[in-house]
Amino acid sequence: MPSYKLTYFKSWGRAGVLRLLFAAGGIEFEDVRIDRETQWPDFKPTTPMGQLPILEVDGTIICQKRAIGRMIAKKAGLAGKTPLEEAQIDMIVDGLADMETIFAGLYREKDEKTKLENMKKFAGETLPMFLNNFEKLASSNGHFVGDVLTWADVDFFAMVFFAKDHLPHDPLAGYANLTKIMDNVKSNPRIAEWMKKEAAQ
Repeated sequence: MPSYKLTYFKSWGRAGVLRLLFAAGGIEFEDVRIDRETQWPDFKPTTPMGQLPILEVDGTIICQKRAIGRMIAKKAGLAGKTPLEEAQIDMIVDGLADMETIFAGLYREKDEKTKLENMKKFAGETLPMFLNNFEKLASSNGHFVGDVLTWADVDFFAMVFFAKDHLPHDPLAGYANLTKIMDNVKSNPRIAEWMKKEAAQ
């Protein structure tokens, strides 16, 4: 079995989905969480592209959240059963990346009043556009691809789980299929166990 060492900050952020994928697959990994203020400045030059997360696999380091996620998902059996399913999953994940890029820009705003106003506008105008598309792409049984859990479902869950606390209202109100995806992911026994441990820390 390969050894996995995931390094990210002491937050959910871009590594949340990666930790969930490891959990869902029952894959053991070392979960290293560094301090952004005290440890990151010295650690940054040692990373391949000056960013986190990074994953060390038997001594080889890779970066980029989606590259790491795709590899873990394949190992966990969550990356699709056919090339077409793999492409469908990538389509959802890439769409979520578009949404994440916009949200991240707003999240990094330093002025709290401006941040609050921007988040309110995002929740009322931009986010529904994305969610309307994802709702159409999701099935009524609560999956984006096929009838089993894939990393498209997990990535959606991770994104909404992080974003919801920064939005003025429940982002999934009225989205039955997407709500079902959230329920399916959090009720996965391995993910539920990991989330319980995470909440207790």
